[in-house]
Amino acid sequence: MALSLRQQAKRRSERTRRRLKAVANGRLRLSVYRSDKNISAQIIDDAQGVTVASASSQEGGKGKRGSDTAAAAAIGKLIAERAIEKGVKDVVFDRGEYIYHGRVKALAEAAREAGLNF
Repeated sequence: MALSLRQQAKRRSERTRRRLKAVANGRLRLSVYRSDKNISAQIIDDAQGVTVASASSQEGGKGKRGSDTAAAAAIGKLIAERAIEKGVKDVVFDRGEYIYHGRVKALAEAAREAGLNF
């Protein structure tokens, strides 16, 4: 039986996450969630099961609100700053089911420019 689009997306994100955990070599995971209106990012320690740092466009503030690439870039910069404050420089980028384009790409590039290595 054919899978629905939602089931296909869920399988893809699970497959991606499994593969990332296998190649992480102890690095933390930068997970991205994108909705129609907002974007958020978390740095997750899978070994301990805790979130080290997070940032979201729902937090408010100038330049972070909205669903455009500028807001995504601001969130990328913010998550990188918060991670570096906690002593995290090397992460594995987990885009989940989203393709590396648009807001996801803007967030990743801004995080790299702000000092994260992935």
